[in-house]
Amino acid sequence: MPDLRQAAFAADSKRWRALFLLCLAQFMVIMDTSIIGVALPAIQQALGYSQDGLQWVFNAYVIFFGGLMLLGGRMSDLFGQRKMFMIGFVILSAASLLAGFAWSEESMNVGRAVQGLGSAFILPSALTIVMLLFGHDSKELSRALGFWGASAAAGGTAGVFLGGVITEWLSWSWTFWINVPVGLFALLYGRSVLPEGVRRRGRIDVAGAVLVTGSLVIAVYAIVTAGQTGWSSPRTIVLLLAAAVLLGLFLLVQRKRKEPLVPLRIFSAPNLLAGNAVFGLLAGAWIPLWFYLNLYLQQILDFSAFAGGVALVPMTALIMIVMVGVTGRLVGRFGFRGVLVAGLLLLAASLVILAGFTPTNGTYAANVLPASLIGALGMSLAFIPGTMAAMSGAKPEDTGLASGLSNSSYQIGSAIGLALMSAAAAAWTRDGAAESEGARLASLNDGFHAAFYGAAIIATVGVAATLLFIRTRK
Repeated sequence: MPDLRQAAFAADSKRWRALFLLCLAQFMVIMDTSIIGVALPAIQQALGYSQDGLQWVFNAYVIFFGGLMLLGGRMSDLFGQRKMFMIGFVILSAASLLAGFAWSEESMNVGRAVQGLGSAFILPSALTIVMLLFGHDSKELSRALGFWGASAAAGGTAGVFLGGVITEWLSWSWTFWINVPVGLFALLYGRSVLPEGVRRRGRIDVAGAVLVTGSLVIAVYAIVTAGQTGWSSPRTIVLLLAAAVLLGLFLLVQRKRKEPLVPLRIFSAPNLLAGNAVFGLLAGAWIPLWFYLNLYLQQILDFSAFAGGVALVPMTALIMIVMVGVTGRLVGRFGFRGVLVAGLLLLAASLVILAGFTPTNGTYAANVLPASLIGALGMSLAFIPGTMAAMSGAKPEDTGLASGLSNSSYQIGSAIGLALMSAAAAAWTRDGAAESEGARLASLNDGFHAAFYGAAIIATVGVAATLLFIRTRK
């Protein structure tokens, strides 16, 4: 970017007010992944979701969010960050209305998918504007990125609590409708405080975005339905082969295009491929913990939506405190590789405890709180080092692309991890199905335990991959 243009952004007297709006956008996008957690049983009852189909309320959002984020970043470069930021909020607000008025599983899944599309336009545009406004001064940039990171942690925390409050005192629909007034505020306020951003010449790789997103959707659907049709059934095999073919076509398109969505040369950067894989494994272990802990509290321990939300506040608050105030110092002292391993080990230990010590007659204080805090500590130690591992080898000119890849890896990892654990939970639940209420709860809980054990294996694989393939620069 020319120096004159950088100076213009640096002189923008509205940049701190703009940062408030950009952090609000980050808060809202992350909140949309967590606010529905406590509302899931109410949504299931209202719309008739099956136990294993319920995961699509989460996965429909993160698949399109992660799968289209690189496209969103590319479009913000071509059409201007403010324009794409606004378009994203229009899409997100409209989709939130649809999800809140959902009358069936299909309408809810469509609403959540379109919400993911809106978020995929918002987040890359917002982060680019932060870099434009504060990139001239390293101290200002560090301060701005501190607020940016804290807004993500706060979104996760607030989403869990607000989901419980809203579901208990209003209805599950308001967990989606709450986005609409925030979206209107962003549209009105953003026009006056956000710069237009910068535009670059180029083309949009729509084919690449369609291929990679289609591959992901088909793969997750195949994994989810494998519990019903069987892993060796023709349907499952055909779906997985179709997902692999689409992924192969995506890689071929990226290789042939002059302006690909993901230039394949970036994967030659040290640590980048392994770092993204580990970051995806972190998400694949963490999201099933959060998802099934919500269900255990409400479906096994019979917590209300509000009580379930309150019960998860300590772990999400711990994540925010440790991530903002502690993790950075530990990384500075020990390096990101060691802290990442420690975080993944703690996360795996938490999942093993939840799998082995959450009976149908358990209590929150004895069986949930200690394990959940261990898991929260592991996540807060692993997330920032995982991000650094995924980006550490990228060249300066590829930082934006590397950032988009890491965000996509996290969302894709969370979708596939939850799909695999949902299939495992469904298989174990059916194996123990019975008539009486006590036996039904025991069977349901067996499924939750299978998901926790499976997620612990994913976290352990992440530890092994970190030790084998990630190197810290001297």
